[in-house]
Amino acid sequence: MLKIEQLCKTYKNGVEALQDVSLKVEAGEFLVVLGKSGSGKSTLLRCINRLIEPTSGRIFFNDEEITGAPNGKLRQLRQKIGMVFQQYNIVPRCSVQTNVLTGKLASISTSASIFNLFTQADVEKARQVLNRLGIADKEWDRADKLSGGQQQRVGLARALMQEPQLILADEPISSLDPATSKQIMDLLKEFNQKDGVTVICNLHLPSLAREYGSRIIALSEGRIVYDGPEIDLDENQLNSFYDSQ
Repeated sequence: MLKIEQLCKTYKNGVEALQDVSLKVEAGEFLVVLGKSGSGKSTLLRCINRLIEPTSGRIFFNDEEITGAPNGKLRQLRQKIGMVFQQYNIVPRCSVQTNVLTGKLASISTSASIFNLFTQADVEKARQVLNRLGIADKEWDRADKLSGGQQQRVGLARALMQEPQLILADEPISSLDPATSKQIMDLLKEFNQKDGVTVICNLHLPSLAREYGSRIIALSEGRIVYDGPEIDLDENQLNSFYDSQ
């Protein structure tokens, strides 16, 4: 499904965020990218959908190249790649429904998106998704009136509106309490196992990486220092990768 070849990213200040990263992700995997802040996790995910432009290297999604794709083609490829952000990335003053419907923006015309001209089918789908995530009663609430966990559910709902083949989750639980964190991770696991959505999830806690990942990649200073199934690692080994950074 996803192939990354010798990906590098150097920022203007000289920081080498990614150094020669190569990997393949098969359909249906739940891949956890483990590492501390500054290890390159967020840069990796944002390079995959080109929210950040790589310095060099190539990225392929379903055998189509993302790197170098013109805007029209990139828009098409992004339709099948949902993004869940650490700080939710929702529009605070808009309703929950409007925020969820923005997940369809890549598949409607520019003029329709400007005037929020969504179809009744899209509106009904948004309600179904909100119901699935347990926040149907919040449909007309302003997004900034929700709790952190509810706002992240809105972010998940927005991603599901795309009917994605791949979800990129960038530290989706870093701002949440433990109980809410488990709820969000369980939802991602449900999307992966029941819906067949491939998930790449950035985490910084080894215990969660082992609990949810079918495969773990450990990043240190922009390089892959481990790539394998979680069953091959015990907790001490996971912590050693983490502490070595």
